[in-house]
This record gives sequence, C-alpha cells and structure tokens, in this order.
Amino acid sequence: MSGEDAKKLQGAGAADDDVAGFVEGDGADDDAVQPDDAPEQLAPAPDMPFTAIDWTAHVGDADGMVGAEVIQTLVKQLPNAPGVYRMMNAAGDVLYVGKARSLKKRVTNYAQGRFHTNRIGRMVRETVTMEFVVTRTEIEALLLEANLIKRLRPRYNVLMRDDKSFPYIVLTGDHPAPGIFKHRGARSRKGDYFGPFASAGAVGRTINSLQRAFLLRTCTDSVFESRTRPCLLYQIKRCSGPCTGEIAAEDYAELVQETKDFLSGRSQKVKTEISQQMQHAAEDLDFERAAVYRDRLAALSHVQSHQGINPQGVEEADVFAIHQHGGQVGIQVFFFRTGQNWGNRAYFPKADSALDASEVLGSFLAQFYDDKPCPRLLLLSHNVDEQELLEQALSTKAGHKVSILVPRRGEKKDLVDHAVQNAREALGRRLAETSTQTRLLAGFAETFGLDSPPRRIEVYDNSHIMGTNAVGGMIVSGPEGFVKNQYRKFNIRSTDITPGDDFGMMREVMQRRFSRLIKEHGDAPALVEGDDSEESAFPAWPDVILIDGGQGQMSAVETILAELGITDRVTAIGVAKGQDREAGRERFFVRGRQAFTLPVRDPVLYFVQRLRDEAHRFAIGSHRARRKKEMVRNPLDEISGIGPGRKRALLLHFGTAKAVSNAAIDDLTAVDGISASVARLVYNHFHDN
Repeated sequence: MSGEDAKKLQGAGAADDDVAGFVEGDGADDDAVQPDDAPEQLAPAPDMPFTAIDWTAHVGDADGMVGAEVIQTLVKQLPNAPGVYRMMNAAGDVLYVGKARSLKKRVTNYAQGRFHTNRIGRMVRETVTMEFVVTRTEIEALLLEANLIKRLRPRYNVLMRDDKSFPYIVLTGDHPAPGIFKHRGARSRKGDYFGPFASAGAVGRTINSLQRAFLLRTCTDSVFESRTRPCLLYQIKRCSGPCTGEIAAEDYAELVQETKDFLSGRSQKVKTEISQQMQHAAEDLDFERAAVYRDRLAALSHVQSHQGINPQGVEEADVFAIHQHGGQVGIQVFFFRTGQNWGNRAYFPKADSALDASEVLGSFLAQFYDDKPCPRLLLLSHNVDEQELLEQALSTKAGHKVSILVPRRGEKKDLVDHAVQNAREALGRRLAETSTQTRLLAGFAETFGLDSPPRRIEVYDNSHIMGTNAVGGMIVSGPEGFVKNQYRKFNIRSTDITPGDDFGMMREVMQRRFSRLIKEHGDAPALVEGDDSEESAFPAWPDVILIDGGQGQMSAVETILAELGITDRVTAIGVAKGQDREAGRERFFVRGRQAFTLPVRDPVLYFVQRLRDEAHRFAIGSHRARRKKEMVRNPLDEISGIGPGRKRALLLHFGTAKAVSNAAIDDLTAVDGISASVARLVYNHFHDN
C-alpha cells in the first residue's frame, strides 16, 4: 500500500465513519431487488454494536480486466486488517459477501486461480469489481457480513429464507389493569414480554388457555374504559371483569402476578398454590369456588400438554438441527424458554450442494440472530466453523454470554436428536412436495402446449360487490409451490369503468401490472438451462398467466398484451367455470386453440383448480379488508386540516360524526382547540350550499 493510501485509510479510521455510509452507497441495481426480498434503500441496522471504516476500492471492466485478473490488481491495495468484502458482476449485482481476519490474505486466495469447487470458480469468473469495509475486529466483520447477506441476498452465499419475525406474549405494564396480548415487532409498549413463540397460532392457543386459567382481560384499553357492564367473556368465565369492578384491583393484580410466574417458568409453584386454594374451598364447602380453581388447573395442564417436550434441565435455549438430502437443506429450530417448549419452525435455506452441514449451519446462525434476541444457550446438531468466534459475536450483540454446545449425552442430546428427526421429516415432506410440483408443472406444460415447464405462473382474479371496493388479486406459483411474497393486490382506480364491469377491471389490472414490469425489468430474462447459479433465481416475468374467466376476459387480456407488444412473451390461459359452476367441468381458452375441457380426474385439472381457488381466496380477502376499512372510515377523516387531536376533541364533545355534521358554527367553536376558521372549515365540509 502506498503512503498516500495509508494516510487515506488512517484518516478514515480517525473519522470513524458509520457503516451506514457504505451500505447506502453500494451502487447496486435497485431494480434487481424485489420489494419483498430486500428494501430498495439499505438502511443501517439500528442495533449494530460497532462502527466500521468505509474503505472501497474499484477496478471495473473499463480497464479490460475480469475474474482473477481484476482481483490480483485489488490485492496490491488491500490492508492486512479484518473486514468484509463484496464481489460484484458487470451489472452491479452483488455475487458474494464474505468476511476475513485479513482482507489481503483472503482475497489473495481468490487471485491465485485455484478453486476447490465449481461454485467458487464461477463466482470469480463473473467478478468485475470488489468493495471492502475495514472493521476493527473479526467479530465486527462477522456481524457486518451477516447483516449484508440478509440485506443484499448475494447469489453465492447461504441465504436464509422465510425470515419472518416471531410473535410474543405481552403483559402490559402501562395500565392499572394489565391485559394479555399477542405482540409482533418492536417492543415500544411498556410491559413484560414472553417468547419467542414459533407461530401466531401457538401464541393464540396459549393466550386462550391462559385466559381460562388466569381470567385476564384481552380487550383494548379504549374498550376497557367504555364498558358499563361485563362483556360476554366474563359471562363464559374467560375474564374476571376488571373493567366494571367485578374483581378487586388487589385480586386482579394477584392474577397478573400468577400469570407472570407461570410464563417465567415457575409453573409448578403456581399449580401448587391453585391446588391448595381449591382444597381449602372444598373444605369450606364452597364448591362453586372450588370448581373455578379446578377449571383453572385444567387450563394450565392444557397449556403444558400442547407444548410437548418440557425439559427439566434446560431453562433457556434454542435448538438447531440440520439435515441435507437431495441437494437441499432443512434446518429445524426449537425454542425453549423458562423450561417450556414454545414451538418449533422449519427453515430451508438456499445453499450450494457442495457446502457441508457445518458451513451452512454457521452462516445460517449468524443471519438468524441478526435481528432477533439470542438466548444464553444454543444447542446444535453439528459443530460449526469458527464456533468460538460466533459465540463471541453473538455475545457482543446480545449483551450477555452466549454458549454454543453440541451435546453428546443426556437430556440436551435428546432434545437435539428430536430436532434432527423433525428436520429430516420436514425436508422429506418438502422434497416430496417439490417432486410432485415438478411432475405437475411438466404435465401442465404438456397439456397446454408449452415448450418447457413454467417457472412462474401468475393467476388473476377480481372481487367486488356491485362494483364497490373493487380489488384485483394476483397470486404466484413456481417449482416450490405458492410464492406468497410475490402476491400483489390492485385497488381498482379508474373512474371510467362501469361498476361491476369485470372486463374493464381486468384490463386495468393487466395494464398496470405489465407496464410496471416492463419499466422495472425490461425484456423477459432468458434463463440459462442447467446453470446452478440461476436455478434458485425466481424470474420476475411470468411464463404463464391464468385468468379466472372465459372468452370475454381473455379478449380483454390479449388486447392489453398486444398493446404492450408482449403477446409472444407470455402465454395467457382463461379458466371458465363449468356448467352450473361445477368444479371439474372448467373450460380452458388458449390463443390459437378451440376451447377444451380436461378429464375429471386429471391431476393437471386439480392443479389448476388449486391455483384458481388460491387466487379467489386472496382476491376476496383483499376486497373484504378494503371494505372493512371503508366501513370504519370517519367522515371527519376527509376534512384536510382536521388531525387526530381535533377529531378526538370533536367526537368527545358531540359524541358522533353525524352530530358534528349537524352542529352550527357557534357550537363548533365551543369545542376546545377548534378556532373560528377550523369551525368554518368543518361546517363548509358538511354544508356544500
């Protein structure tokens, strides 16, 4: 490194620039990132526990160099320091993100041109430039690497998929009568949080049982304040009725404390106390009160019976087990908190088949805890690469010591073995489903005369009631089934469409969908057959579009496709309901062929029916959500200049929006916060003349 470069690097270190500057200015093609895969602008992680030096070197194809040749040029400029590197292709797409204890030594390995796998060889040959971030320690490099992989989703990295946040149970702490609720997202509300749970269903079942056991409220604060008599939940013994004073504040606080004890792992203590209270009530011949305690004990037993394995010697741990088969990877995660099993979830990360279980699991763990709280103990089925470094990195991020173990005997080993069995079974089911899906797509291509099995099928349907709140829905299916992060809804906007005109609605949906597709992705991308690097890339352009409708709908669709000049790029198929709308008698419309039907028991017919039913479900759900939102809209929302505070003041003063609409200007100005000009604005809104 030259003296000038060294001074430049030293100056960057003195400034201690935040890593956000590097991330936001990466120069990647925004259009190459789907909205549900990664944010268009890469914002910094708010909890990143370090800063990094942005030191970037570029050597582009303008210099006539690619692959190992360009990397050899970069090696001469690199410092012998820890950091993160990114390899990029000619289009600016990030191919790979890696970390290194010494950037110079690691990148030198790529420059030598000797590769252990075809994957690395392809990656190097596609590289036309690299970018680097120098960090103070290797721990910081590991954390930054995981963060960038999740944000940029490079093609050659192990990629964690289905990265959904986990639900929690929260006992609120900002109200005299705390409630118990399901919570997902930032912990902005004061209270006690318990979790994570593997699914929203697990949280719902647990809360329902806890309601029966501890009789805590689940109503919102506004409903609580407005109650004048107990609700139905009190009548069916699912709430103790603190809203109307059916239970004393001290007794309700005792129920809240029992709930905290149970969720904190002291379940046996709680059950013992309730059992003793039941016994005392029976001795006092108060059998009605004894029955209440009996029902509470039964509810607690129901909670624990649904949790399955509840280890005695594991207070807080996450259990990870990995299984590889058929070129795919399955990872099963079990969550144990306060000695209780709070569910499990299966993951199927994208990873090269040449990578062993240790490499995949290690990369998966770093990404998994990038935005999640980490427990004090991780139990793994395999040793992972750089296990000690990963422990230190997770401890730094979590703020407490994190231990990683691969148990060999005892209860912990039994937990891991159970997770391995679940991972094996989950992957087996996924492979079976994928195989079935592959056969169905091949049959679909043969039935409809396609050159090859489609990789992306889009299905469209409309939903409305007499033309009101009209919504168009698009669902997407591929080789691995439904791809829900690609679903889209279209609120029908055109005022020229006659209410109830399905053809006009479909024309608008097609126009908006494909106009945007052309704008964002240009020509339909050509997929390279047999190229492993492209197999997992889900195309943005559909091979087939299925339309829920007959010849009229198809004519509307074909008109739009012709206007956009993409008729030959997309195969459109209409699916009309059969006689008497009976399933199994659907008629299919394809350009250049007479309408036809399929045998009643044809697997392809079942496949198309399943696609159509999913599109119908999604469109109806979107329509209902829009209709519900429309029903609860307040007329005051339509008045510009009336914010939440003034709207609240008006409703508190007059009671309803209708009363506000009938109020005179003098009555409106009598409300706190409503000036004469605002009163005139409100009055004029409801009195056009």
